[in-house]
Amino acid sequence: MKAIIGTVIVIGCILGGYLPHGSIGILFQPLEVLIIMGATIGAWVIATPGWAIKKGLSGALGIMKPSPFDKEAFQQLLGLMFKIFNKARREGLMSIEADVEDPHASALFSEFPKVISDHHVSDFIADYLRMMISGATNPYQIEDLINVEMDAHHHEGHVPAAAIAESAQALPAMGIVAAVLGIIITMSYLDAGPLEIAHHMSVALVGTFLGILAAYGFVNPIAGAMNAKLEQESAYYVTIKTCILANLNGYAPPVAVEFGRKSIPSEFRPSFKELDEYLQSIK
Repeated sequence: MKAIIGTVIVIGCILGGYLPHGSIGILFQPLEVLIIMGATIGAWVIATPGWAIKKGLSGALGIMKPSPFDKEAFQQLLGLMFKIFNKARREGLMSIEADVEDPHASALFSEFPKVISDHHVSDFIADYLRMMISGATNPYQIEDLINVEMDAHHHEGHVPAAAIAESAQALPAMGIVAAVLGIIITMSYLDAGPLEIAHHMSVALVGTFLGILAAYGFVNPIAGAMNAKLEQESAYYVTIKTCILANLNGYAPPVAVEFGRKSIPSEFRPSFKELDEYLQSIK
C-alpha cells in the first residue's frame, strides 16, 4: 500500500506541475519507452545471475505487500522459542527431537503460523536445535556458525536488490541513448518547418525525461524498499540467534526470550508486559 501511495504522489506531483503549461500527449512515446526499458532490462539480464533475476522480480512485486516480519511475527517467534526451551528444560532435549526433525508436521511449531509459514526461518531454527540435540552446546562455536550463515544469507538477499539499483543507475544513460536517436531522426527533418522540427526535438527530449524519471522515481525506490524488507528479515534472524545463544548460556526460558525481545527493533518490539501476557496465554 505504501508503494502505491508513493507512486501516486510521484506521478501526481510531476503531472500537476507540468500540465498547466504543457500537453500530456507529447509524453506518451511508446517507442522511447521500448528503447529505454528494453535496453535496461537487457543489460540487467546480462549482468544478473539467473536465480537473482527470479528473486528480483518477486522482490519487486513483493514491495506492494506488507512485510511478513511485523510485530505479531516477532511476538510469535518469541512464543515459539519460549515453548521449545521450556519443553527441553522440563523433559530434556530429546523431547523436542520430533518437532525439530519435521517442523511443518510439529504441533508445537504449528501453534505459530507466522513462523512456520516461512520455511527458511523454520529450517534455520530447526537446524540449530538439531545441533544442540546432537551435542553441539558450545555457545561461542554456535555463534560463529550462525554469524557465517546469516552473513551468507544477507549477502545473497542483497544481490537482487543491488542488481535493480544498478539498473536504476543505467536508466538515465539509456534515456540519453533514446534522446540521441531522436536527434538523429530530427536531422532528417531539417528541411521541414520549425514546428515539425520542434515536435521531433520534443520527442527526443522526452527520452531523457523518461529515463531519469524511471530511475529516480520508481526503480531506485524499489531497490531501496527491497533492502528495507531485507533488513527487517535480518533483524528477525538476529532475534532467533539471541534467543538460542541465551539458552545455550544456561538462562531460563523466560530470560532467554527476554534477551531476544531486547534485540528486536523498537518499531516491532513488544513491551515486557505485552510479552508476559502473551506467554501466559500460550502456556
